[in-house]
Amino acid sequence: MSACGGLGNLCLRGESQARRRLGARAGLPSIGPLCLFVLLAPTASAQRTVLRPGWNMFTPQQDIELGKQAAADAEKQLPLCHAPRVDAYLTQLGMRLVEKLPTGGVQYPFEFHCVNDKAINAFALPGGYVFINRGAIEVADNEAQLAAVMAHELSHVALRHGTNQATKAQAAEGVLGIASGILGGSTGGALLSELGAFAAGGVLLRYSRGAESQADVMGTQVLYDSGYDPRAMGQFFEKLEAESKGKNPPEFLSDHPNPEHRVERVEEEIDKLRGVPPNAKRDSAEFEAIKREVLALAVVKRLAPAAAGAAKAPAPPSGNFAAYKANAYALKYPDNWKKYADNNGNNASFAPEGGVVDDSTGHAALAYGLIVTVSQATGDPNDWDALNNATEQAIHDLQKSNPNMKITRQPEHVRLNGQPGLATYLSNDSPLGSQETDWMITTLRPEGLVSFVCVAPQSAYEKYDKTFNGILDSVRFTK
Repeated sequence: MSACGGLGNLCLRGESQARRRLGARAGLPSIGPLCLFVLLAPTASAQRTVLRPGWNMFTPQQDIELGKQAAADAEKQLPLCHAPRVDAYLTQLGMRLVEKLPTGGVQYPFEFHCVNDKAINAFALPGGYVFINRGAIEVADNEAQLAAVMAHELSHVALRHGTNQATKAQAAEGVLGIASGILGGSTGGALLSELGAFAAGGVLLRYSRGAESQADVMGTQVLYDSGYDPRAMGQFFEKLEAESKGKNPPEFLSDHPNPEHRVERVEEEIDKLRGVPPNAKRDSAEFEAIKREVLALAVVKRLAPAAAGAAKAPAPPSGNFAAYKANAYALKYPDNWKKYADNNGNNASFAPEGGVVDDSTGHAALAYGLIVTVSQATGDPNDWDALNNATEQAIHDLQKSNPNMKITRQPEHVRLNGQPGLATYLSNDSPLGSQETDWMITTLRPEGLVSFVCVAPQSAYEKYDKTFNGILDSVRFTK
């Protein structure tokens, strides 16, 4: 899916390090949870990596129903190409790949749609509903590279990454109401009603780097088994990296966290598959014809986000506070705000009713509220230099995926529950279409760098300043 603006996308993702993508804006900040998937090391150089879906509270049929509802909403919100020959070609190519996709016997109702968006991106919803931006078709050098993109997305479906992600979040706090949807016997309806189907789909697409690597590996296997040159997977990633030099990264890299040594891992898997198959397919006349047709399509401009004043502002923060206790800290927040927490209990977001909005691309984004994350960092908690270095790295990580984020006031020394801290003011694009203020307070703890990011549109920030200070004054570290 495409990128999001505003710090809020940190909040609905479900991974372990705060990070909003152009579209990572997420739900909970980017987290890097331990993978629940089984990767079995091969016993011989020619044995492929074995991957299996991880723990999942959803059934495959619920994957299908949840994806179907999200896809129907996506079709209403996204500018589709409305090019029957293009969709027919994508369906033919996609089903060729599906024939080699290990779905564990589940019959998914695969669908393939062309999106009239020149951003280089693609996404697949649970159940097999695949959307490919025209930009991905236009930038591909050949059919094998386009097949690589599609095989990667189809692998997310087969490995059930979306609902596995939701399951891990549900295990802790019932993020976005998933608990009532599952335990109440529905098929994720609570998740859909909480944010809207397409936005909920965005929550289901917040993959970890481990999930991305698994999709790369399985996608490479699917390419190989389908007769395509499996090197196309790595070649497409190299193309994306080249595209991003000196400018904002393509949305595929923004929406799909980039694993380390990505190309090398693809090449390693090819070696395990005994190398490139003889007469491996790279291109076709059909692809070249479809690419010409896509290039000739009229460009559809994205709808701009709603103006800052157009959306109804949330109710004022309550003067009464509710308590929240995580593994590493405790705090109090207005009792008319909702809380969203990830599966380790430390990464959490708090927002008023209406504080989480759909941005122009269908992602769920935080416009008003607080994001708390614990990210990897080492150093003496009382060492200001160590804290400064960890904070600089955290801000740098955010700016990589939020290129319009800027520091507006240099870090200042503060105390948080008696602990040395740094307070930094930043500005960023708000999902409401204006600018937002992000007040970031960081402190080093044995668990890592604890970050508290207070978010509100610049025009409304003063109205929330007292509440943000009250929340931070209530912070107590539990270890």
